[in-house]
Amino acid sequence: MILAFLLSAGTANPARIKDMAYFLGARSNSLIGYGLVVGLKNTGDTTTNTLFTMTTLANTLMNMGIFVDPTQAKVKNVASVMVTAKLPPFARTGARIDVQASSVGDAISIEGGTLLMTPLKGPDGKVYAVAQGPVSTGGFSVSGASGSS
Repeated sequence: MILAFLLSAGTANPARIKDMAYFLGARSNSLIGYGLVVGLKNTGDTTTNTLFTMTTLANTLMNMGIFVDPTQAKVKNVASVMVTAKLPPFARTGARIDVQASSVGDAISIEGGTLLMTPLKGPDGKVYAVAQGPVSTGGFSVSGASGSS
């Protein structure tokens, strides 16, 4: 019996402690925000189906001193997006993080647009980061009629 135990111990797979445990408090934090992507080439939300996009645009402009009736706005170059991110553990002030923007309305594409300043909040409602800047896709596939890629 002891011999079997000793022989089986030699065939055990080694495991690193960091693969089996984590430090309490050392985890990433999920962040979320709502924003606008502007500068789209007629691929943004339609005014008939997404009044919330036009309302958000009107409110943003109102904060800048420009008054627009959201029901009268006729733009095709704006899209509402939900922005998500993971704040890594021990992130420092000013550190850059990757964010993901996903269309909320009926936009065809947000590629090539610019995300306006969007506060990103944690589950506690506090703002932990702000996202803004050009939108780029993480890669895409293009193929021709002959099947070439």
